[in-house]
Amino acid sequence: MTELHINSEEFDKTLSRFREDIEKGVYPPNERLHPLYELATSYRVSRTTMEAVIEQLVEENMVTRRLGNGVFVNPKPMHSSGIEELGSVSDMIRSAGKEPGTQFVAAEVVKPSASDLTNFNSLDVQTLARVERVRTADGEPVVYCIDKVDQALVPIGSIHSEGSIFKLIENYTGKRIHYAKTYIEPIGFHETISAVLNCRPDQSLLLLRQMHYTEDHEPILYSANYFKSDAFQFHVLRQRSDNL
Repeated sequence: MTELHINSEEFDKTLSRFREDIEKGVYPPNERLHPLYELATSYRVSRTTMEAVIEQLVEENMVTRRLGNGVFVNPKPMHSSGIEELGSVSDMIRSAGKEPGTQFVAAEVVKPSASDLTNFNSLDVQTLARVERVRTADGEPVVYCIDKVDQALVPIGSIHSEGSIFKLIENYTGKRIHYAKTYIEPIGFHETISAVLNCRPDQSLLLLRQMHYTEDHEPILYSANYFKSDAFQFHVLRQRSDNL
């Protein structure tokens, strides 16, 4: 809010009302808002005040400006959690009150690459079961998953028997995934994956590359999960070090 002559009380009331209208569904997700002057007339405020309200909503990620197209309402994330919480994609979808589903894209046995051998910390891994799946929430595609696991531990023919790869590994090996090292990458439009997830051209993806370990620190599963950014939201609690 850079304009000095904006009435702060008017701004606060309008912002609060606009937030409530979005929450109530007056402006449905992905809907383009009316032009600024129409919104200002509807809320009976100046265009300057309404512009400041829209700027604040953009900052709060409730709306998004699309260059040349206007301002659109952002969908509320289906799932929001701390990145330190480790759970399967199925668990995430269920926590949102939706039914997880699986669409199998590909499954193949591959030789491990040099990076695979490093990730699994073993030269003894001969082959990997590599699986590509689309995870759905109430039938809607929301995550594209690429998983790799030692073929000697989990036969590739068993992959279709269980939606959750966490449970599949536990059932076949008796080993439980305890923690994961995670790398987060924002991804722009992906020619293949974005299309499968029904993303808009301007819609980004959030890639989580994860190496999963047992309680005994045995690397057991590598995953690359592409999340739709409007369906999943992750946050992290950071603490300041005592010596800073």
